[in-house]
Amino acid sequence: YIEAGVLDVGITGLDWLSERGHEDKVERIADLVYSKTSNRPCRWVLAVAGDAPYACAADLAGKRIATELEGMTRRYFSRQGVSVNVFYSWGATEAKVVEGLADGIVEVTETGTTIRAHGLKIIDEVMVSYPVLIANKAAWREPRKRAKIEQLTLLLQGALRAENLVAIKMNAPAAHLDAILEMLPSLNSPTVSPLRDGRWLSVETVVEVGIVRDLIPRLREAGAEGIIEYALNKVI
Repeated sequence: YIEAGVLDVGITGLDWLSERGHEDKVERIADLVYSKTSNRPCRWVLAVAGDAPYACAADLAGKRIATELEGMTRRYFSRQGVSVNVFYSWGATEAKVVEGLADGIVEVTETGTTIRAHGLKIIDEVMVSYPVLIANKAAWREPRKRAKIEQLTLLLQGALRAENLVAIKMNAPAAHLDAILEMLPSLNSPTVSPLRDGRWLSVETVVEVGIVRDLIPRLREAGAEGIIEYALNKVI
């Protein structure tokens, strides 16, 4: 649709962009590194039965490989100099090995949990993938549409950036302000505002999600009160 100009802009996976051979037929505007359970890219991996004697791609010469990405899988084995029988996987790909229909699979995973749950082991990484924003080449050359696409890109990247951040706000005793500010990372500098009671100040900043659990108790010990943590929709 994007290549043909039916749509001006859209999101697809880097894997499918490569699989369908569209890399040179559309404009790749931005990488949106995101997956269902994390902000890490997903991986297409080569997996076999956990008790199989295969340790690398070369060990699968002449074997049957099931996958949803036939083109990419064939190119992978071709680069390895290994001849295999690649066939399209209808339904759950992991089950193909379990049911004896394939000797190995090339499947997408974020954490590897589902693959291990089926009793399989990963022996190689075939490709790293993530969503990409793409545009029709003619639309990208048109100034009005390009400006809209750039605005959309800015907002999408801002939303992804916000996934890893939270805002915290608190009342801080003026006498302990310096000690509290030393604990606070921020995008630029924490916001400090006076309160009606001059002995207290309002402090607000943005921090990474991963540090909040340890940070809030330390702030409380330093004298901060009324500490509020809230999620962010976008950080530009």
